[in-house]
Amino acid sequence: MKDYLNKKTYLAGHTGMVGSAILKELKTRGYRNIITKDLSELDLRNQPEVQNFFSETKPELVIIAAAKVGGILANNTYRAEFLYDNLMIEANLIHASYLNNVEKVVFLGSSCIYPKLAPQPLREEYLLTDTLEFTNEPYAIAKIAGIKLCESYYRQYGCNYISAMPTNLYGPNDNFNLETSHVLPALIRKFHEAKVENKGSVTIWGTGKPLREFMYVEDLANAIVFMMESIDAKDLYENGITHLNVGSGKDISISDLASLIAEITEFDGEIVYDSSKPDGTPRKLMDVTRLNLLGWKYKTELKEGIIKAYNFFKEKYL
Repeated sequence: MKDYLNKKTYLAGHTGMVGSAILKELKTRGYRNIITKDLSELDLRNQPEVQNFFSETKPELVIIAAAKVGGILANNTYRAEFLYDNLMIEANLIHASYLNNVEKVVFLGSSCIYPKLAPQPLREEYLLTDTLEFTNEPYAIAKIAGIKLCESYYRQYGCNYISAMPTNLYGPNDNFNLETSHVLPALIRKFHEAKVENKGSVTIWGTGKPLREFMYVEDLANAIVFMMESIDAKDLYENGITHLNVGSGKDISISDLASLIAEITEFDGEIVYDSSKPDGTPRKLMDVTRLNLLGWKYKTELKEGIIKAYNFFKEKYL
């Protein structure tokens, strides 16, 4: 392992679910020089602000966990914001890293970068082989641009910048707002409220048939720090890939997920599927063979992780 513990490590997006888990992981591993900035202190969409911050603080390692995120509804409603904000955030951070001789950058993307009907499980080389799912296309385009920035800064300038593509994440500090959240936290909230209000049924968008993979966010944080310490740009780009998938390699149907969450939240009513609402991608499972071979595997099983996430929800919101 490289001696990174004393290096100035800038974590962009430390307050979100992913960023707060990475911050916890860095501290647990003994990183002594972590730099963070709240949105009120630094607008990552503003290039002069970002460049001034980098020239003043001179970070040596950069982890880009900052992004504008949301579920199907938010992605489809705020299309311009999702594209613009995410493009600006990643372009500003990656270019400022280059101008200030940052040693290593790890950029976090999303599994929505893959084509809607790509073969399953999703291998890294399926990127840009077909059209994207329309509902979250702006977000996916922005994330693909981030991957290509990291690759291009390696190819043109030799920069050690790499990208990680996490599967669907959940856990502490997740967004449980029903209008803007992802499916798993939304279901936790829906089933909990239905139980408390003694509702006879819970209605879920779509048919319940799509298959999804979920990973506990603290497992992702562990993978990101592993990648920063152990994997270099040449390991990816000289082997014909642009990023590494990070996931559990296991998927579950939305209907089975709903039943599991109903069990954990102790909701015993009926589960109704509204098939007039969109399903999104039919199946999304990451092939995580490459990262496994490089020495990393997930630890937290789905039921254990959902119990932890539900306990967080009850502590924070009740």
